[in-house]
Amino acid sequence: MDVIAIFLSLGLLIFIAYRGYPVILFAPVFAVLAGLLSGLPLLPTYTEVFMVKAVGYVKLYFPIFLLGAIFGKVMEDSGAARSIARGLTQTFGKNQAILAVVLTCAVLTYGGVSLFVVAFAVYPFAAALFREANIPKRLIPATIALGSFTFTMDALPGTPQIQNIIPTAYYKTTAFAAPVTGTVGGLLVAGLGLWWLYRRKNKLVAAGEGYGVDHQNEPEIREGEVLPNFWLSLVPLILVLAGNAVFTYWVLPGWYPDSLLKQYEGLNIKQVLGIWSLILALILGISFAMVIYFSYWRKNKNDSSSYSHSSRLNLAHTLTAGTMGSLLAIMNTASEVGFGNVITTMPGFKVISDFLLQMKTSPLVSEALSINILAGITGSASGGMSIALDTMGVKYLEWANAAGIDPELLHRIASMAAGGMDTLPHNGAVITLLAICGLTHRQSYGDIFAITVIKTLVVPVMIVLALLTGWV
Repeated sequence: MDVIAIFLSLGLLIFIAYRGYPVILFAPVFAVLAGLLSGLPLLPTYTEVFMVKAVGYVKLYFPIFLLGAIFGKVMEDSGAARSIARGLTQTFGKNQAILAVVLTCAVLTYGGVSLFVVAFAVYPFAAALFREANIPKRLIPATIALGSFTFTMDALPGTPQIQNIIPTAYYKTTAFAAPVTGTVGGLLVAGLGLWWLYRRKNKLVAAGEGYGVDHQNEPEIREGEVLPNFWLSLVPLILVLAGNAVFTYWVLPGWYPDSLLKQYEGLNIKQVLGIWSLILALILGISFAMVIYFSYWRKNKNDSSSYSHSSRLNLAHTLTAGTMGSLLAIMNTASEVGFGNVITTMPGFKVISDFLLQMKTSPLVSEALSINILAGITGSASGGMSIALDTMGVKYLEWANAAGIDPELLHRIASMAAGGMDTLPHNGAVITLLAICGLTHRQSYGDIFAITVIKTLVVPVMIVLALLTGWV
């Protein structure tokens, strides 16, 4: 009954999300339902498990969500994101529309722009390219997902996305952990993902399917817009990446003396180094992006259709929109974290976790399986990984040390595994992406899921290669 309760609540959450209902509302409803079916008391389960874990997640990672969303919104409203998208798409042209969209998303995501903002910024250019090349529109979501939800989100070393930052607090690593494993794994995911998308495109076009007509949410690109210089637009992204490395390796480790940190009970600089470094790097990126923002406004101030004549009002709108976007993103994820943590308190989950920990195999395999399972249950890569590492992170680290496995490898496999089965239909990013593109799960989810499967299958390949070759 306990195992049935887990799958029943998960199935209901997926169904509700598939139908377009808010996860923030229904995640606690189905979490409590699962608890009741397993004999857990209703109100304590909600207030002392669901809410405590959800709030704990917000406490840890809200600065990253907030600054990341503001950075992305400033990049969008300054025209910098559109400049990068236009520059890359014009370079590759309509014959390589899929590659151009994937690379555009990859550049923005690896530079620190929020996954949600990337979808908003790239979609208009993706739609224009796909329409011109007569490629079926239903492939756009999977194309954007490959560029922003996979190899640049958690595989490539140094990526500032939250999925690459969370393991630093558990394994005392940095965002640049296991660079060889991450780079090789990222290239595999990108290559196989592109193979799938081009294969699908050729098959659909051969069957006579084109871009299609009467689509929802078709974008209109403003004519006459004066965009920032392409290379200048890349500078904020470079500052985030380079700043993250500088703060991680050269600045923060010796910034605060131990005598000062002692007053904060339980604080270990290695546990917060990844988060602190990214906070400072994002502030650096935002500062330069603001310079581009005001320059862009001055050049386009006569465009009354898009901007008012008050820079103060424009800035207020930009910062407010970025802040509100961060609240939606983190509350969606926190609700899924709360849901997943309720599942972990159930007897049925203990059976699963005991099995994973007692597997006579590598800690890397056990870790990858547990994180992938929890990412699927919660519909969140960061949420599933947080729960798994909260529950079993210490044991995985002890197991890895005993087996002579570098903690950096634990970090990289954890990040890559989290970005696997997280993209089930109730995933917030998937729901948002489909809404932006004006498409439904029925039209486009199959190809998104295929990209997810590719990402998931690459993880065991990387584990085997790393163990055989000694890569880190």
